[in-house]
Amino acid sequence: MKEQLMNYLLNTTGALTLEDVLLNFLVAAVIGAVIFLSYRISHSNAVYSARFNVSLVMLTLVTTLVMNVIGNNVALSLGMVGALSIVRFRTPIKDSRDTAYIFWCIAVGICCGVSEYMIASVGTAVIFGLMLIFGMVRNNERYLIVIRGKKAEMSQIDKLVEIKFHRAARLRVRNTTQDYEEYIYEVSERDLTAAQKSGDVVAYLNDQAKLDAVNIVCQNDEINR
Repeated sequence: MKEQLMNYLLNTTGALTLEDVLLNFLVAAVIGAVIFLSYRISHSNAVYSARFNVSLVMLTLVTTLVMNVIGNNVALSLGMVGALSIVRFRTPIKDSRDTAYIFWCIAVGICCGVSEYMIASVGTAVIFGLMLIFGMVRNNERYLIVIRGKKAEMSQIDKLVEIKFHRAARLRVRNTTQDYEEYIYEVSERDLTAAQKSGDVVAYLNDQAKLDAVNIVCQNDEINR
C-alpha cells in the first residue's frame, strides 16, 4: 500500500505543452490588467500606490508560474507548500481592501495555472463590478478642533463649543500648563458642515474669546496610516 501511494505521488504529473504555458500566462496577464484597472479606479485617492498596483499584476503571473510548475504532481505541490510556508511577508497594508486584491490575484493565478479560464474570467467580472460599487464607499471623515489659549479665556470654551455644535463635539484631550490650556474636540464631517452653515467656527470662537490658536484638522484613515 505504501509503495502504491509513493508511486502515485511521484508519477502523477500533468506535463504542459509550450502552447498551454503561454496561453496560461497570456490569460493571466489580461486578467491582471483588469485587476490593475480596478485597483486604479477604486483607489483614486491618497492611498493609491502605483508600485503596489504593478505588484498585483506580477503576483498574478507568479502564482500562474507556480501552478504551471506544480501541475497535477501531488508530491511537488506538498513540497511547494512546505517551501512557501517559511516565507514571511511584512509589507504594510495601507487599505484593508488591498488584502482582497491580493487574494483576488492569487485566485486568478491559480485558475489560470490549471487552465480554468472560464472560472477566472467570470469571477473577475463579478469581483470587478463589486469593487467598483464598493470603491465608492467612503468613511465619514472626522475632524479635530484644536483650541489653545490662556486659562482665563479657556474657562468658557466648553460652553461655546457645546452651543456651536449642539453638543455633537466630544472632548478628547485636555492639556494644561501653568498659564495655558489646550482642548481637542472631535466632530464628524456632517456636524462640522452643519456648524459652518451658521458661521465660520474659527471666527466664532475667536470672537467669543481671546484665543491663541484654533485649528481644524482632518483625521481620516488615509492620514492615520
